[in-house]
Amino acid sequence: MDPSLALTLAAVVDEGTLDGAARRLHLTPSAVSQRVKALEEQLGQRLLVRSRPVRPTEAGDAVVRFARRYAVLAHEAARDLGAAAEGTRVRMTVAVNADSLATWILPAIASFASAHDVEMDLLRLDQDRTVDLLESGVALAAVTSRREAVAGCRSTPLGHMAFTAMASRAWISRWLPDGLDADRLAAAPRVDFDRDDTLQLDWLRHHGVDGTHSPRHMVPSTHDIARAVELGLGWALVPERHGEELAESGRLVPLGGPSISTPLYWQRWKGGSSLLDALTDEVLADAGRHLRAG
Repeated sequence: MDPSLALTLAAVVDEGTLDGAARRLHLTPSAVSQRVKALEEQLGQRLLVRSRPVRPTEAGDAVVRFARRYAVLAHEAARDLGAAAEGTRVRMTVAVNADSLATWILPAIASFASAHDVEMDLLRLDQDRTVDLLESGVALAAVTSRREAVAGCRSTPLGHMAFTAMASRAWISRWLPDGLDADRLAAAPRVDFDRDDTLQLDWLRHHGVDGTHSPRHMVPSTHDIARAVELGLGWALVPERHGEELAESGRLVPLGGPSISTPLYWQRWKGGSSLLDALTDEVLADAGRHLRAG
């Protein structure tokens, strides 16, 4: 497989269009199209579904995985040989769940990026789905709730992220004036991150409540969820450390009941990459400082 053609395909997948890839690679759209066609002929398989945005076929996913890993290793080799062009950087894509992004992982990413010639591309997704980006080759590493390692990857425990159920005083006065009550909880509105968010449902089950049909609002941002709860939109589970700050300031009130914790794992491509090794060291160190031990 011609690596330059594989890198072109990855650029097309990243940008979503041939035109976008052409601008990124400083080529004409015709040249990009010819490269993709040449690679398909070379491999004897269709690699792209030419929709808007374009999407890779199963074979295309395999080529994109190769291209991303090749880019990292080629950059490291050029650096080690003193042949890297000045100012060149390699893009490293990491899939991260929103709560980690909002609370603990950014200092690790920033520390790593300040010490290496890289461009970090952080993709936010629910912790149950970040591993999908690793499997498809979009990401080189991921923070995920999945323990089992993806094929070709290594899985390392990070720790447990704990959450506390919280609400505003006004919301409590309206919906739970006499304390926690199963019937009232079943009818009370909550705030979820998105349709895949099950944290609040898990907490309700601890109280014998099936929240499947409870009213819910969806706010796809950890910080904005806390703000929505403060404004009385509903109750929600808030990362423990953030919740402690909100409780101390009097902005939110803990509802009580058990805290919910989610185990997190760091999955990364297990090929020999000094950059991924260094990133892993930074992430594991910060996780050790901020997450509960498993």
